[in-house]
Amino acid sequence: MKKTFTLTHPKIKYARLVDTVRRDIKRYLKRERKRELPEGFDVWEFDCKFGLTAEEAKETAVTELGTAIDAAQAQQPESFYIEILAKPGHRPENPTQKSDD
Repeated sequence: MKKTFTLTHPKIKYARLVDTVRRDIKRYLKRERKRELPEGFDVWEFDCKFGLTAEEAKETAVTELGTAIDAAQAQQPESFYIEILAKPGHRPENPTQKSDD
């Protein structure tokens, strides 16, 4: 997903438009996680960028997208850019989990 979200509408309030963006992101991530993984991979990883424009976008973790949207909402921009690219990956091993002998 590479998209610039416009946050101006004559009838819809600003906060509701931001909620719509959050819902679209959540729905996209859910849909991508359901896709079948290529052989040899066990999890989908996401490369994300967030900024007011595509040129200003900086890398952001998926877990920090909400915080980035909150920070942008405080400035009340007319639009912002989000890029989320899915890639197959490997789940990190849990070092606290002990294997049985």
